[in-house]
Amino acid sequence: MFIKQLYTGCISEAAYFIESEGEVAIIDPLRDTDEYLAMAKDRQANIKYIFETHFHADFVSGHIDLSKKTGATIVYGPSATTQYQVHHAKDGEIFKLGKITIELMHTPGHTLESSCYLLRDEAGQPNAIFTGDTLFIGDVGRPDLSSGNLSSEELAGILYDTIQEKILPLADEIIIYPAHGAGSSCGKNLGPETFSTMGEQKKTNYALQPQSKEKFISAITQGLTTAPKYFAINAMINMKGYDPLEEVKKRGLAALSINSFKEKLQTDCIVLDTRAANVFTEGFVPGSIFIGLEGRFAEWAGSLLSFDKPILLVTDKGKEEETVIRLSRVGFDKMIGYLKGGFEAWKAAGEKIDLIIDVEADELAMDIPHDADLHVVDVRKETEFADGHVKAALNMPLLEMTDLVHLAGFEDHQNLYVHCAGGYRSVIACSLMKRQGIHNLRNVVGGWSAIKEQASIVVEKDIAMLN
Repeated sequence: MFIKQLYTGCISEAAYFIESEGEVAIIDPLRDTDEYLAMAKDRQANIKYIFETHFHADFVSGHIDLSKKTGATIVYGPSATTQYQVHHAKDGEIFKLGKITIELMHTPGHTLESSCYLLRDEAGQPNAIFTGDTLFIGDVGRPDLSSGNLSSEELAGILYDTIQEKILPLADEIIIYPAHGAGSSCGKNLGPETFSTMGEQKKTNYALQPQSKEKFISAITQGLTTAPKYFAINAMINMKGYDPLEEVKKRGLAALSINSFKEKLQTDCIVLDTRAANVFTEGFVPGSIFIGLEGRFAEWAGSLLSFDKPILLVTDKGKEEETVIRLSRVGFDKMIGYLKGGFEAWKAAGEKIDLIIDVEADELAMDIPHDADLHVVDVRKETEFADGHVKAALNMPLLEMTDLVHLAGFEDHQNLYVHCAGGYRSVIACSLMKRQGIHNLRNVVGGWSAIKEQASIVVEKDIAMLN
């Protein structure tokens, strides 16, 4: 028996490769399936099953493409309705894989169709459980993403019953393999580990402690942040199906000359620049939106960009395919090409460029006492802002800024100093503001981390919000 967790840090997602006697099962695959195919080839094995724990909201699964390439059966649990062919397994149904077995356990609560997969080894002993978004390390799945006609509280009540009847009775030595780790928005308290044991989680996971259903419902529904807007879109894509990734790549990897790129700019499209933040601020195609590959790229793209508009890409040389793949993971299918030669070619051709002025925190400290028109714009989350910010700063969380939202309220004479925690989000924010005609701004390099070290800058906390 061979088990391999395939973890993708930028979206905090774990897929699984399980093999026994030349037969393979893949659990919750990403849309780009080459790694699974390569592993199967290396192990001289055939992919027999593709097990889905639920309709994922935070990424587009690769189950359809992988099934077409291998002939493997796609398996969902009860209550899953799709527009493509799958095997709808019953609660308790057992699948044979070489000398091991995998049992589907219907575990509704995160979503109605959510299921876990219990693996029994060659001796028939329970060895591991693949919990999807039902059970995380330190948390359980949020109950507000895909509820049908049910409220979050009603789904949370169903999840309580699932925990009591299906999860807690499992033996302490069983290994837990969840679908996500820290950073995922599918839960609110995910720990840094990507696997654990039932015994450890029974001791440390707040959701598995003895408590009434009422207290459980309250605990898991309170403090939930608003789900990213792309979650509903991705869940629907996973239900209905999608274009083959090869077709998406063919469209997105069209190398466009400067003239062809300029022609497409005349349409209602998005120019997405994925270079590093400090490179982007030094010069970019006017109107570009910055989201750098070095951050949680796919999540920010899904949260901020329109899924209905074509996307033109500006990337570092050699990063074109990575950009297209990472966008496709969260459901973007309308990439229509990239600028051949990148921004350097654009600049060398004498085309118009724009830039963002970077300033250090000490320059902000010097400017504050002498500029009555200076306004600090803090684009961190409300909770980050409450924990400490420049006095009189305006909190404008980046998640509330999109390419479609008109950023009104600023006047031409105001000097805007934009910052986040470290400098990534603030450059995204500046690009969105520039795109909508706000140009009198500066990006504070190092963000709050640098600002709070300046003794002359007055900072404060919002104690009421923290409580």
